Amino acid sequence: MERSPSVRRSRTRSARQVREIVEAARRLTRAKGSSFTIQELAKEAGIALRTFYRYFADKDRLLLAVLEEEIMAEAARTDAAARRLPDPVARLRFFITSTLESLHHHQDGDVGPRFITAEHWRLHQLFPDEMARINQPFADLIEQELHEAAALGLLKPTDPAADSWFVMKLVMSVYHRYAFATTRESLEDTTERLWAFCLAAFNGAPRSQERRPGHLERGVVEDGAGDR
Repeated sequence: MERSPSVRRSRTRSARQVREIVEAARRLTRAKGSSFTIQELAKEAGIALRTFYRYFADKDRLLLAVLEEEIMAEAARTDAAARRLPDPVARLRFFITSTLESLHHHQDGDVGPRFITAEHWRLHQLFPDEMARINQPFADLIEQELHEAAALGLLKPTDPAADSWFVMKLVMSVYHRYAFATTRESLEDTTERLWAFCLAAFNGAPRSQERRPGHLERGVVEDGAGDR
Protein backbone atom coordinates (compact mmCIF):
# COMPACT_ATOMS: atom_id res chain seq x y z
CA MET A 1 0.00 0.00 0.00
CA GLU A 2 2.87 2.41 0.78
CA ARG A 3 4.03 2.08 -2.84
CA SER A 4 0.58 2.44 -4.35
CA PRO A 5 0.41 5.40 -6.75
CA SER A 6 -3.14 6.12 -5.61
CA VAL A 7 -2.03 6.31 -1.96
CA ARG A 8 0.85 8.62 -2.85
CA ARG A 9 -1.46 10.82 -4.91
CA SER A 10 -3.93 10.97 -2.04
CA ARG A 11 -1.22 12.03 0.41
CA THR A 12 0.11 14.62 -2.02
CA ARG A 13 -3.39 16.00 -2.54
CA SER A 14 -4.00 16.11 1.22
CA ALA A 15 -0.73 17.94 1.88
CA ARG A 16 -1.51 20.43 -0.89
CA GLN A 17 -4.98 21.11 0.49
CA VAL A 18 -3.61 21.68 4.00
CA ARG A 19 -1.03 24.13 2.62
CA GLU A 20 -3.73 25.97 0.66
CA ILE A 21 -5.94 26.24 3.75
CA VAL A 22 -3.10 27.55 5.92
CA GLU A 23 -1.96 30.03 3.27
CA ALA A 24 -5.51 31.29 2.85
CA ALA A 25 -5.71 31.75 6.61
CA ARG A 26 -2.39 33.64 6.62
CA ARG A 27 -3.77 36.05 4.02
CA LEU A 28 -6.92 36.60 6.05
CA THR A 29 -5.05 37.17 9.32
CA ARG A 30 -2.91 39.88 7.71
CA ALA A 31 -6.07 41.75 6.77
CA LYS A 32 -8.49 40.86 9.57
CA GLY A 33 -6.54 39.25 12.38
CA SER A 34 -8.41 36.27 13.80
CA SER A 35 -11.87 37.74 13.19
CA PHE A 36 -12.46 35.81 9.97
CA THR A 37 -15.05 33.03 9.92
CA ILE A 38 -14.59 29.46 8.75
CA GLN A 39 -16.98 30.27 5.90
CA GLU A 40 -14.72 33.14 4.80
CA LEU A 41 -11.72 30.86 5.07
CA ALA A 42 -13.38 28.21 2.93
CA LYS A 43 -14.20 30.81 0.28
CA GLU A 44 -10.65 32.22 0.34
CA ALA A 45 -9.14 28.74 0.02
CA GLY A 46 -11.68 27.60 -2.57
CA ILE A 47 -12.76 24.56 -0.59
CA ALA A 48 -15.93 23.13 0.92
CA LEU A 49 -16.51 23.41 4.66
CA ARG A 50 -16.29 19.63 5.03
CA THR A 51 -12.80 19.79 3.52
CA PHE A 52 -11.68 22.19 6.23
CA TYR A 53 -13.00 19.93 9.00
CA ARG A 54 -11.30 16.95 7.41
CA TYR A 55 -7.94 18.46 8.38
CA PHE A 56 -8.66 20.81 11.31
CA ALA A 57 -10.83 20.10 14.33
CA ASP A 58 -11.62 23.78 14.81
CA LYS A 59 -10.41 27.31 14.11
CA ASP A 60 -7.94 27.31 17.00
CA ARG A 61 -6.06 24.38 15.48
CA LEU A 62 -5.89 26.30 12.22
CA LEU A 63 -4.52 29.38 14.01
CA LEU A 64 -1.85 27.19 15.61
CA ALA A 65 -0.79 26.13 12.12
CA VAL A 66 -0.79 29.75 10.95
CA LEU A 67 1.45 30.86 13.83
CA GLU A 68 3.77 27.93 13.19
CA GLU A 69 4.10 28.87 9.51
CA GLU A 70 4.66 32.55 10.32
CA ILE A 71 7.35 31.85 12.92
CA MET A 72 9.12 29.22 10.82
CA ALA A 73 9.10 31.47 7.76
CA GLU A 74 10.43 34.44 9.73
CA ALA A 75 13.14 32.31 11.34
CA ALA A 76 14.21 31.02 7.92
CA ARG A 77 14.32 34.54 6.42
CA THR A 78 16.26 35.88 9.39
CA ASP A 79 18.76 33.03 9.31
CA ALA A 80 19.32 33.44 5.56
CA ALA A 81 19.91 37.18 5.94
CA ALA A 82 22.27 36.71 8.88
CA ARG A 83 24.51 34.35 6.92
CA ARG A 84 25.98 37.45 5.24
CA LEU A 85 27.29 38.76 8.56
CA PRO A 86 30.93 38.13 9.50
CA ASP A 87 30.79 36.45 12.91
CA PRO A 88 28.45 34.87 15.47
CA VAL A 89 28.22 38.02 17.62
CA ALA A 90 27.04 40.08 14.65
CA ARG A 91 24.55 37.37 13.73
CA LEU A 92 23.36 37.15 17.32
CA ARG A 93 22.77 40.90 17.40
CA PHE A 94 20.85 40.65 14.15
CA PHE A 95 18.60 37.87 15.47
CA ILE A 96 17.81 39.85 18.62
CA THR A 97 17.26 43.27 17.05
CA SER A 98 15.72 42.51 13.65
CA THR A 99 12.53 41.09 15.15
CA LEU A 100 11.79 44.46 16.74
CA GLU A 101 13.05 46.48 13.78
CA SER A 102 10.64 44.55 11.54
CA LEU A 103 7.79 46.42 13.24
CA HIS A 104 8.90 49.54 11.34
CA HIS A 105 8.08 47.84 8.04
CA HIS A 106 4.41 47.20 8.79
CA GLN A 107 1.96 49.55 7.15
CA ASP A 108 -0.70 51.43 9.11
CA GLY A 109 -3.71 49.17 9.37
CA ASP A 110 -1.60 46.00 9.08
CA VAL A 111 -2.95 43.81 11.86
CA GLY A 112 -0.27 41.12 11.49
CA PRO A 113 1.83 42.01 14.58
CA ARG A 114 -1.27 42.45 16.72
CA PHE A 115 -2.70 39.17 15.52
CA ILE A 116 0.54 37.38 16.41
CA THR A 117 0.62 39.00 19.85
CA ALA A 118 -3.02 38.48 20.80
CA GLU A 119 -3.28 34.94 19.49
CA HIS A 120 0.11 33.93 20.83
CA TRP A 121 -0.93 34.46 24.44
CA ARG A 122 -4.46 33.14 24.01
CA LEU A 123 -3.32 29.95 22.31
CA HIS A 124 -0.51 29.51 24.82
CA GLN A 125 -3.15 29.08 27.51
CA LEU A 126 -4.91 26.40 25.48
CA PHE A 127 -1.96 24.63 23.90
CA PRO A 128 1.17 25.34 26.00
CA ASP A 129 3.19 22.39 24.70
CA GLU A 130 2.36 23.09 21.06
CA MET A 131 3.19 26.79 21.46
CA ALA A 132 6.52 25.98 23.11
CA ARG A 133 7.41 23.86 20.08
CA ILE A 134 6.22 26.53 17.65
CA ASN A 135 8.43 29.19 19.30
CA GLN A 136 11.53 27.01 19.40
CA PRO A 137 13.04 27.92 15.97
CA PHE A 138 13.97 31.40 17.19
CA ALA A 139 15.61 30.04 20.34
CA ASP A 140 17.50 27.53 18.19
CA LEU A 141 19.00 30.36 16.12
CA ILE A 142 20.17 32.12 19.27
CA GLU A 143 21.62 28.95 20.78
CA GLN A 144 23.53 28.11 17.60
CA GLU A 145 25.33 31.47 17.61
CA LEU A 146 25.98 31.35 21.35
CA HIS A 147 27.75 28.01 20.96
CA GLU A 148 29.86 29.32 18.08
CA ALA A 149 30.69 32.59 19.85
CA ALA A 150 31.73 30.65 22.96
CA ALA A 151 33.93 28.33 20.92
CA LEU A 152 35.69 31.36 19.40
CA GLY A 153 36.10 33.03 22.79
CA LEU A 154 33.92 35.98 21.79
CA LEU A 155 31.23 35.41 24.43
CA LYS A 156 30.91 33.44 27.64
CA PRO A 157 27.29 32.35 27.98
CA THR A 158 26.43 30.51 31.18
CA ASP A 159 24.22 27.91 29.50
CA PRO A 160 23.54 28.45 25.76
CA ALA A 161 20.32 26.42 25.76
CA ALA A 162 18.84 28.13 28.82
CA ASP A 163 20.18 31.55 27.80
CA SER A 164 18.63 31.28 24.33
CA TRP A 165 15.24 30.43 25.86
CA PHE A 166 15.36 33.51 28.11
CA VAL A 167 16.41 35.73 25.21
CA MET A 168 13.54 34.40 23.11
CA LYS A 169 11.08 35.23 25.91
CA LEU A 170 12.57 38.68 26.40
CA VAL A 171 12.47 39.59 22.71
CA MET A 172 8.93 38.22 22.49
CA SER A 173 7.77 40.37 25.41
CA VAL A 174 9.24 43.56 23.94
CA TYR A 175 7.78 42.75 20.50
CA HIS A 176 4.35 42.21 22.03
CA ARG A 177 4.61 45.53 23.85
CA TYR A 178 5.37 47.50 20.70
CA ALA A 179 2.90 45.61 18.52
CA PHE A 180 0.15 47.49 20.36
CA ALA A 181 2.07 50.70 21.09
CA THR A 182 0.62 53.88 19.61
CA THR A 183 4.07 55.32 18.87
CA ARG A 184 7.35 53.97 17.51
CA GLU A 185 9.45 56.87 18.80
CA SER A 186 11.38 54.89 21.41
CA LEU A 187 11.54 51.54 19.59
CA GLU A 188 15.04 52.11 18.22
CA ASP A 189 16.41 53.09 21.62
CA THR A 190 14.70 50.10 23.22
CA THR A 191 16.21 47.81 20.58
CA GLU A 192 19.71 49.10 21.34
CA ARG A 193 19.19 48.72 25.08
CA LEU A 194 17.89 45.21 24.57
CA TRP A 195 21.03 44.25 22.66
CA ALA A 196 23.29 45.85 25.27
CA PHE A 197 21.48 43.97 28.03
CA CYS A 198 21.82 40.63 26.23
CA LEU A 199 25.46 41.26 25.36
CA ALA A 200 26.27 41.93 29.01
CA ALA A 201 24.37 38.80 30.03
CA PHE A 202 26.58 36.79 27.66
CA ASN A 203 29.69 38.36 29.20
CA GLY A 204 30.52 40.19 26.00
CA ALA A 205 32.03 43.63 25.59
CA PRO A 206 30.65 46.34 23.27
CA ARG A 207 32.75 46.86 20.15
CA SER A 208 33.98 50.39 19.60
CA GLN A 209 33.42 50.14 15.84
CA GLU A 210 30.49 47.77 15.87
CA ARG A 211 28.51 47.89 12.65
CA ARG A 212 24.79 47.52 12.83
CA PRO A 213 23.68 44.67 10.57
CA GLY A 214 20.81 46.70 9.12
CA HIS A 215 17.09 46.11 9.07
CA LEU A 216 15.44 42.90 8.01
CA GLU A 217 12.98 43.18 5.18
CA ARG A 218 11.91 40.05 3.32
CA GLY A 219 15.03 38.25 4.41
CA VAL A 220 17.55 40.76 3.05
CA VAL A 221 20.14 42.71 5.02
CA GLU A 222 19.89 46.24 3.75
CA ASP A 223 23.05 47.91 2.56
CA GLY A 224 24.24 51.23 3.84
CA ALA A 225 24.03 50.59 7.60
CA GLY A 226 26.33 53.08 9.30
CA ASP A 227 29.00 52.48 11.89
CA ARG A 228 28.00 52.94 15.48
